[in-house]
Amino acid sequence: MLKSNTVTSTSSALAGELSDREFQMFSTFIYDQCGIKLPEIKKTMLTVRLAKRLRALKINSFKEYYKYITCDKGRKNELVDMINVVTTNKTNFFRESKHFDILVQKVIPELFRCQPDIRYKSLNIWSAGCSSGEEPYTIAMVMDEYVKNQTHLNYAILCSDISTRVLQKAAKGIYEDALLEGIPNLYIRKYVMRGKGKNKGKNRIVPELRNHLTFRRINLNEGTHFGIKTMMHIIFCRNVIIYFDRETQVKLFNKYYNQLYPGGFLFIGHSETLHGINDRFIPVDVSVYRKPLK
Repeated sequence: MLKSNTVTSTSSALAGELSDREFQMFSTFIYDQCGIKLPEIKKTMLTVRLAKRLRALKINSFKEYYKYITCDKGRKNELVDMINVVTTNKTNFFRESKHFDILVQKVIPELFRCQPDIRYKSLNIWSAGCSSGEEPYTIAMVMDEYVKNQTHLNYAILCSDISTRVLQKAAKGIYEDALLEGIPNLYIRKYVMRGKGKNKGKNRIVPELRNHLTFRRINLNEGTHFGIKTMMHIIFCRNVIIYFDRETQVKLFNKYYNQLYPGGFLFIGHSETLHGINDRFIPVDVSVYRKPLK
């Protein structure tokens, strides 16, 4: 039962950090729900972020909040909000930009070579862990430039994240001036609508690009597959696995392997590797891997 008491600044639970036992309880629960491993050094961060939910729900203690989040009602009504405040979402346009050169110079031509009928169908791309949308919109800009010379080629980008908060932001495609850093000026002129008047300083990605994107909440750690009916030609999962332990990583990349067409490509972060995680993928470039054709 949730208490209606107003949380005050004198609340002992909110004035300090989680106890070691409470931190262990929450970190285990978060790991079980979404595969994110929280080391001891994250205790202060977790305290601050969970405190936001306690204030929102007018709950007076972490113990009471844990009891709520682990009951059926709490899982249904609060779990997504808890994950929203716990997860870290850091991204930017054209991050690790070499990958986008590899995409159009190597990956797509090779897909055309081994699967020529793609030209007349749809190239399916998945941005897994898309955060606030900078990565999939970057992919869309690069793809739009590429397809102008490919009359029949269409492409679709699935954008997923565990956080509904960042997915809502991504779906709107609105970014402040400072967040456009990294986008070439030519692309800004073609693909970004500048705000005027009361919207000055805010910018929106053009609808021609937004129409290629579909947004969906997906928990990468849930189930034996992702619940995606569409097979993918290309998957971007960059700077995501650093939050998972080895066991979770192994399970995740087995699922990615099964979600790709034979010959499909996987992009991971420059600081990440599949060494010791999955030896079925073939390395083809810096942090780029391929599922064998056979």
